[in-house]
Amino acid sequence: MPNMTDYATERESFHIDVPETFNAVRDVVDAQAAANPDAAALLMVSPDGLDADRYSFAELKDRTSQVANVLDGLGVTKGDRVFVMLPRVIGWYDTVLGTVRLGAIPMPGTSQLTPKDIAYRINRAEASVAVTDADGVAKIDAIRDECPSLTTVIVAGSEADGWIDLDSERAAASTSPPDSEPTSSTDPLLIYFTSGTTGNPKMVLHTHASYGIGHQITARYWQDLQAGDVFWGVSDTGWAKAAWSKLFGQWALGATVMAWNAQGKPEFSQMLRMIIDHGVTVFCAPPTIYRNFVVEDLSQYAFSNLRHCLAAGEALNPETFESWKAATGTEIHDGYGQTETVNLLANYQCMDIKPGSLGKPTPGLDVAVVDENGTPLPPNSEGVIAVRVKPERPRWLFTEYWRDEEATAKSHVGDYYLTGDRAYLDEDGYFWFQSRDDDIIISAGYRIGPFEVESVIMQHPAVTEVAVIGVPDDVRGEVVKAFIILAPGHDASDDLASEIQKYVQETTAPYKYPRHIEFIDELPKTVSGKVRRIDLRKRPV
Repeated sequence: MPNMTDYATERESFHIDVPETFNAVRDVVDAQAAANPDAAALLMVSPDGLDADRYSFAELKDRTSQVANVLDGLGVTKGDRVFVMLPRVIGWYDTVLGTVRLGAIPMPGTSQLTPKDIAYRINRAEASVAVTDADGVAKIDAIRDECPSLTTVIVAGSEADGWIDLDSERAAASTSPPDSEPTSSTDPLLIYFTSGTTGNPKMVLHTHASYGIGHQITARYWQDLQAGDVFWGVSDTGWAKAAWSKLFGQWALGATVMAWNAQGKPEFSQMLRMIIDHGVTVFCAPPTIYRNFVVEDLSQYAFSNLRHCLAAGEALNPETFESWKAATGTEIHDGYGQTETVNLLANYQCMDIKPGSLGKPTPGLDVAVVDENGTPLPPNSEGVIAVRVKPERPRWLFTEYWRDEEATAKSHVGDYYLTGDRAYLDEDGYFWFQSRDDDIIISAGYRIGPFEVESVIMQHPAVTEVAVIGVPDDVRGEVVKAFIILAPGHDASDDLASEIQKYVQETTAPYKYPRHIEFIDELPKTVSGKVRRIDLRKRPV
């Protein structure tokens, strides 16, 4: 039975106690270790996808206590910032959770960061510690002299001259948690840097309540997790989706988290096999993954354990939804949120899904579509997705863009926090994504959201992935241009471009059709998987 059986009743009765003192590791991992010490907390799958190392809650408590003792011995104290750049390995969990246990503040970053990216993050936050693997050592060594706050460098899974060996230090440390200062629910938990589709990334500051407790909302309602579930959320450790799917919320409900340290681009047939072989019951991935899944021969897979599927990170195409459902018998429950939030909108088990929609607001949050003045709009009026923060700010939102009062103030209008994503609300209360606020295309007076064009193009059988932007036009101001990745068996040609253009003209309003089409092999994306339209705009028309 789903965790939520009646949406309206759950929203009305929603309540979570937030204690004054709370630590997202001590009060989640340690609680499970006391109640269910042998239960599986983690399945760490090998790069080939075949084997998995199992870590119980008791083992996770011991390992994170050891890392906390290592950091404590190095002089790390409550509130210190620790930059962590590790892939999906056990060392990432050891480090992030050990840091949180101590009351210090981890700053996760993807392994794809450049030395310049790393220096910006360390200097912006005045981080004193950096933890990375063998691949990251050279990057950090290249900028250490540029980072005056950086006093301690630690390498995991390897050894390097001038670096502290985390593995040997952890193995020698005590498994008894350090006697460190308690953390309150309002103390900083972690810092994520936003994706940075434009400009430098901002520091998103979360507390032990906003993410440590708040993601119980994500796990309970949208992910519908229960004790004994094996949950696989496909995400990079440097993206906030890792906190959504790899930390805190899942363990509070007694579920097992699976992580796969994939090497290079994933093989989709291998991922499908892993869902079966490792007993995954709940699966979450960007729609791009599902789009690649449905072009595989799904009839050869028996998804007997899989009971619940989720999508996030970009809008879900209805055709992909129907193809996956027909092949597996499971519906994809799209969800929406940001680095700054927990899950805000979702399609839940207890209600009908409208394929392509973002669903309805999560219990515990008042979400609306508002205009530029922060006034809620009626159904079928496009505006900005916003979260009510007055008269009382929800505990499940970020505290601020740290050290950026201007950006924090700009993201709030009237009684609302503005997400920057545009949508409309239908008569039944479902939200429908349109575009980022700064991605709107204005063509001959028409406002065109990229997703509405992308959704139509994705219905063409020759298309695997697409991104749409506006490009300058002397007559119309802007016109639509589409960058298209073709499906296997299709070759780029002028005839195919014309065919796709005609298809769009016949399927949606003609003014939306892409007057320019460019076939490409790969779309530029941020570290979190979002299309970098700013890079596409730099390409010649």
